[in-house]
Amino acid sequence: MSMGKWWSSAGDGRWNILIRASLGFVFILEGYQKLAYPEILGAGRFAKIGIPLADVMAPFVGVTEFLCGALILIGFLARVAAVPLIIIMLVALLSTKLPILLGHDWLIFHVRDLDRYGFLSMTHEARTDVAMLLEALFILLCGAGRWSFDATRSGQDRAF
Repeated sequence: MSMGKWWSSAGDGRWNILIRASLGFVFILEGYQKLAYPEILGAGRFAKIGIPLADVMAPFVGVTEFLCGALILIGFLARVAAVPLIIIMLVALLSTKLPILLGHDWLIFHVRDLDRYGFLSMTHEARTDVAMLLEALFILLCGAGRWSFDATRSGQDRAF
């Protein structure tokens, strides 16, 4: 299968909808909250972490999470929508979890005040981020599945 054909394919999975529901639901709500509560989950939080241009980046990330989450939820351009979410999750892991692993600030990113630091603390704090990253990678690699707008758009059979 050529790269162009793969990219536009919905994939063969019938139950990819479960991964799409999980991933889409989380990103829609997280994106919305970054916009609705900027002081605690948006620009205020981004500034505490050390993300540059927090007043610009937080709303940008919030809108991206919301829109890409919605696209994945309905299975429309799902592979395309997975790419920015993968980038967001990698940045989240590097900017918030790596300082926990190290136990101190790293580059421009600030460590949160926790009771403990190191590998186990980092893995505890990163569990949701890692799950979301892996779900986004799944959608990128496997597509939205048979029960999606991508399948309808490509003319795939959606039968059970």
